[in-house]
Amino acid sequence: MSFVKLTASALTLAAVSATAAIARDQVQVAGSSTVLPYASIVAEAFGENFDFPTPVVESGGSSAGLKRFCEGVGEHTIDVANASRAIKEKEIKACAENGVTDIIEVRIGYDGIVFASDINGNGFEYTPTDWFLALSDKILMDGKMVANPHKTWADVNPAFPAQALQAFIPGTKHGTREVFEDKVILAGCEATGAFDVLLAAAEGDSDKARHKAAEKACIALRTDGVSVDIDGDYTETLARIESNKDGIGVFGLAFYENNTDKLQVATMSGVVPSTESIATGEYPVSRPLYFYVKQAHIGVIPGLKEYAEFFVADEVAGPDGPLSEYGLVADPELVETQDAVAAEATMGGNS
Repeated sequence: MSFVKLTASALTLAAVSATAAIARDQVQVAGSSTVLPYASIVAEAFGENFDFPTPVVESGGSSAGLKRFCEGVGEHTIDVANASRAIKEKEIKACAENGVTDIIEVRIGYDGIVFASDINGNGFEYTPTDWFLALSDKILMDGKMVANPHKTWADVNPAFPAQALQAFIPGTKHGTREVFEDKVILAGCEATGAFDVLLAAAEGDSDKARHKAAEKACIALRTDGVSVDIDGDYTETLARIESNKDGIGVFGLAFYENNTDKLQVATMSGVVPSTESIATGEYPVSRPLYFYVKQAHIGVIPGLKEYAEFFVADEVAGPDGPLSEYGLVADPELVETQDAVAAEATMGGNS
């Protein structure tokens, strides 16, 4: 990976020598495969520009990373969890139960979820309805919910080619999966009227419980091989498409933009996914990206705060920085994030 070395003066950050002698002197990071390439770029540049060891960055998915993050405090636990979704209340509770009570939430920018296929295959112009009708285990037909009978994209939408349905989507441990379910499958369920039918049939002792049950039914996907969960990173999804040219993969925008020689991207609701369309909010399937830091590890693990500050510096995460070149959409509120990191402001307003 090539990276133009940044000078400390350009970043207005002074390189600090790691003087504390502890058992672990490397920042340890794990989590989202979507955030992984950004974190890897930052870690490499951090190691080049500071007198700290290069942070160790692992993937595994947002949920897996946050699970490790919440295992406790101490050098045997990771310092940072990358996530392509916000941390959940149940995860905050799990953290607290294990002594991780002061968490710094850092939003690094925005990314889009794209739908890409083999560069030499058919092109598509999707809506959320198309994906619901293609992948949901049950769809609404003649006023009733029935098992999904569709075999080709032409069955889903007569405007599409008669290409066999085959989708490779992020597994349930990935934050991308939750965004896909909410902004695509659930949106399509609502657009077809299926949600209203499911809600009317839902059981529960409150409106909230019935609503949740209907949502869960909406996002239940086929188990007949049409929809395939990918538990690895996007390189595995790409490999699946290379071996099955009919396959459609769900990727982060940055991964697609770095593989345009192999993939073509579909529009969603008439909008081409791009840094610009995500920045304006025009592209409908976008999401913020985060990492979470244990405040208790700052001052204990050498370079942890410096790494966090470096990650969100203008020259790194700003619109003209290397992360933007790789596909990250810069956060318009980046200055506020920088201030929060500097102040070590934790979730709940403590600092």
